[in-house]
Amino acid sequence: MMQNSSYMPWSGNNNQIYKSLTELLNHGYLTHEVQHRESSPSIKVYTITEAGLAELKNWLLAAAEPPEFKKMFLVRLAGAGSLDAAELQIMLDRYEQEVRLQLAYHEEKKRRDAAAAGVTPRAACIRDMIGDNVASFYKAEVEWIQRLRQALSLIEENEEEHP
Repeated sequence: MMQNSSYMPWSGNNNQIYKSLTELLNHGYLTHEVQHRESSPSIKVYTITEAGLAELKNWLLAAAEPPEFKKMFLVRLAGAGSLDAAELQIMLDRYEQEVRLQLAYHEEKKRRDAAAAGVTPRAACIRDMIGDNVASFYKAEVEWIQRLRQALSLIEENEEEHP
């Protein structure tokens, strides 16, 4: 779930996952059962406990943190005043292409997720709205790029008229 998510950043590895599972076990938030299989290695199946569900509920209902705003492109753009018009357009073209690729990826992912079985209508609605939130970011970014291009075009026209 975390690997396929654009809104749940995870750069960890299996060792970190198992360390976290051990901590959750030690706190009584999980139990586990070893399932032996004939043709492959045994596996541990983890199950959340009542205490784990209560802790999860507390976490879900805790005060929300403010949204983060980090866009490295804006840092790069802040230094782009020294670029000539053609170089700036190349920079914007590359960024816009990446934004459009991300938008297409997330729209396709949402389409595929809609076909996923085994989720409640509420969970499907929440998942869909999260997908809408992610897609709206990329759509707004494309619109912003277009407004930036228009503003820069007006400046260039003015500079040509009044050198």
